[in-house]
Amino acid sequence: MTHIFHRQLKSEMPRAVGGQGIFITDSDGKRYLDASGGAAVSCLGHSDRDVIEAVKAQLDALPFAHTGFFTTEPAEELADLLIDAAPDGIGAVYFVSGGSEAVETALKMARQYFIETGEPERTRFIARRQSYHGNTLGALSVGGNVWRREPYKELLMDVGHIAPCYAYREQRSDESEEEYGVRVADELEAAILATGPETVAAFIAETVGGATAGVIPPVAGYFKRVREICDKYDVLLILDEVMCGMGRTGTLFACEQDGVSPDMITVAKGLGAGYQPIGATLVSETIYEAFRQGSGVFLHGHTYMGHPVACAGALAVQKKIRDQDLLSNVRRQGERLVNLLHERFGNHANIGDIRGRGLFIGVELVADRTTKKPLDRMLNMHARVKARAMDEGLICYPSGGTADGQSGDHILLAPPYIISDGELGELVDRLGKAVDGALAEAGV
Repeated sequence: MTHIFHRQLKSEMPRAVGGQGIFITDSDGKRYLDASGGAAVSCLGHSDRDVIEAVKAQLDALPFAHTGFFTTEPAEELADLLIDAAPDGIGAVYFVSGGSEAVETALKMARQYFIETGEPERTRFIARRQSYHGNTLGALSVGGNVWRREPYKELLMDVGHIAPCYAYREQRSDESEEEYGVRVADELEAAILATGPETVAAFIAETVGGATAGVIPPVAGYFKRVREICDKYDVLLILDEVMCGMGRTGTLFACEQDGVSPDMITVAKGLGAGYQPIGATLVSETIYEAFRQGSGVFLHGHTYMGHPVACAGALAVQKKIRDQDLLSNVRRQGERLVNLLHERFGNHANIGDIRGRGLFIGVELVADRTTKKPLDRMLNMHARVKARAMDEGLICYPSGGTADGQSGDHILLAPPYIISDGELGELVDRLGKAVDGALAEAGV
């Protein structure tokens, strides 16, 4: 019997004992192809020697120095690397230990920014339905994941939620993608006006929707319109790239492909590739200067922020992505993966949509391709697919509530950036068997 309080308490999980490339091995010797990087984390796979050696070298030099007293070389160098690559206007990095902390930091930073600039009445946030921003109370408040919010709803902040940019389900037949993007973005302006522009601090959105709705990339022009609206009402734009950033979509920052510069960007997962826990909130020079010239103190902090070992590991990860031009492989293999998925599932009766960017792909399951009707949620299809995939030696990331927070199922794929052609073929083959097996088991 385990003494760990696991996520799932009624099932016994295999014990991972080793990893090589894109595979994890359990204590029985079974190998699993990691097609989702855990939760889009392991972008370099599980055994990169350069990263491991960088972590070991930092441990030999200095395991820990509290940021209330010191800065460290790996933290400084990692911040320089990130700012050099960041969108225009981003000028400073606040290191934390994960994605939820990065989002919580952004929310508190937005609040204090308006105190520093003489607008303390700006206390409200607007976000999107079918989003996910983390599990701390602030992050959960702005998130739109229905089932994660439900047990804690009485504890959450009052946050306005508008529609996601979810073209597969919400674009009308009589409008172009661009028209749809403007229409759904304009919900933000309506929400700001209804809330009171003088009270709104920020709008937060995933640049590419992640695990809640199954990878929903924005249509062309959507975020440019969002940026215009935020500028019009002096509302900060926070883009959550915890899952979709750090190269996952084929550019280091996902918003590069949308031609916008936010006021803050949150990153984690692929920042450190799982070798050490790390996340970061990147902020504009304007925000940073407001703090520096104002109180000079951000009333926030965590013991392990800027941890030198975590920063050393993340620095090695980001140098490898840059120096080996792995983003080219992300774009190339992402296109190949989508083609292979269409070959395998393109005419499948229960696959409604295959979508994404780079090596960040969502596959949405449906009961009917024509009507897009979701499968009966009582079938718990996403859980069936996950179990079948594990049987097949495949790690993928299925979830439910895709369509509206209650109904719908999808599979999220986010394999390591180093995946080969042969491994892509193996991924799709195993996934096909898992999906067909789960549907047959459920009598669909």
